[in-house]
Amino acid sequence: MSQINKLKIFNDPIYGFITIPNALIYDLIQHSYFQRLRRISQMGLSYLVYPGANHTRFHHALGCMHLMQKAVEVLRFKEVIISPEEENALYIAILLHDIGHGPFSHAMESSIVEDVHHEEISLLLMNQLNIEFQGQLSLAIQVFKGEYDRKFMLQLISSQLDMDRMDYLKRDSFYSGVSEGNVNSERLIQMMNVVDDVLVIEEKGIYSVEKFLMSRRLMYWQVYLHKTSLVAELILTKVLKRAKELTERGVILPCSEPLLFFMQNKVTLDTFDQKTVKLFTKLDDFDIISALKSWENQDDFILSSLSKMIINRDLLKIKLTNDKVPLEELQIQKERFSIQNKISLAESNYFIFKGKIKSQAYSKVAEPIRILNKDKTIEDVVEASDQLNLKSLSKLVTKYYICFPKQLL
Repeated sequence: MSQINKLKIFNDPIYGFITIPNALIYDLIQHSYFQRLRRISQMGLSYLVYPGANHTRFHHALGCMHLMQKAVEVLRFKEVIISPEEENALYIAILLHDIGHGPFSHAMESSIVEDVHHEEISLLLMNQLNIEFQGQLSLAIQVFKGEYDRKFMLQLISSQLDMDRMDYLKRDSFYSGVSEGNVNSERLIQMMNVVDDVLVIEEKGIYSVEKFLMSRRLMYWQVYLHKTSLVAELILTKVLKRAKELTERGVILPCSEPLLFFMQNKVTLDTFDQKTVKLFTKLDDFDIISALKSWENQDDFILSSLSKMIINRDLLKIKLTNDKVPLEELQIQKERFSIQNKISLAESNYFIFKGKIKSQAYSKVAEPIRILNKDKTIEDVVEASDQLNLKSLSKLVTKYYICFPKQLL
C-alpha cells in the first residue's frame, strides 16, 4: 500500500476532520490492538444514566492525537524546538495511552485481574507493538514512562492539564449532554508555552484554566461519580468476582474463551506474559455483555441476580452521605436479606455493602499547573489566581455510600 493511501482523515463530531500524520500512525491505528478500542466504551456503564454516552476509547484516542497535533503546532510557532522524532513520539504515546483498558474500564482492574492497572497493561502492549514495528516506538515508550529528559513532553500526555483530560472532558460532555464539562481546549492549547523544558500556561490563559478545573469538578460529581453509574460499576465488579469464585470451585460458566482464561487463572503483573497479553487483547465489552446474558439463567442466585440487575437496569439502591455508614446498620440488613434469600451472611456482602468515593479537581501534591506571568515569573495556578473557589477545588472531597436491594427499603 502506498504512503499516500495511508494519509486518511476521520470525521469527528467534536473537532471536525482529524488527519493521520504519517504511515506509521496509520499502521498503529489499523493494528488489531488499537481497533479493539472501538469495542471498549469510554464511559463504562454511564449510558445507563446518559443514553448518549455510547462513545468509545477509539474515539477518545484519536481526539487526543488531534489535540496533540494542535499543541505541537502552537509550541513550534512559539519557537519551542520539537524534532520530527519527538513529534512522532508524542503522537504515538498519546494515541496508545489507553490501549491497556479492559472492558468497561475499571471494573476489570479490581475483579478478574489482581490489581493490574490499565497504564501497566498499556505499557506491556506498547512494548509488544515496538517489537512488531522494529523499535519505532522506543522514544514514545521512553516519554510515556517519564524517562525522557524533556519534561514537557510527558506533561502533554499525563499531567493535570494534558491532552487526555482536555479530550475526555469535552467528548464526555458532548455525548452525555452535560454541557458543564465543555472545556475550551483550543484556547488552552493556544496559551501553552515551554520554559526550561517545562510546560507553562501564559498568564492570559488563567481564566481558561479555572474554567477547565471547574468543569472537571462538575463532570466528576455529575457524570463520572453519578450514583447510578457508580452502583452499576460496583455491581459489575461483584458479578465478575462471583463468576471467578464459582469458576475456582469448578463450576463451568458459559463465556468467551478469553474471559474464561481470566476466570480460571490468577493474573498479576508478574504473570502477564505474551500469551496473557494476546488473550487480553481479545477481550472487550461484548464478552462481558454476552456473559451477563448467559449468567442471568445460571442456578447460582448471586450470579443470576446481579447479572439481571445490569442487563435490565434494575440496580441496587445506593445512598450517598457525607458521614461514614455505621456497621450495625449494615449488619441488620445483611441478616434480614440472607434469611429471606437462603444465602449465607458472607454471601449477602454481594448485595449489601458500603464504601467511599473521593474527588479532587486539582491536586497540590501532583505536578502543578504553572502560570507564566508577564514578568516571566512562574507560579502555581492556585497562587496566581484571584479566585477563591480555586483553593476550594484543591480540597479532597470524600463521600460515603451504602448499597442494598430495593426490597429492603
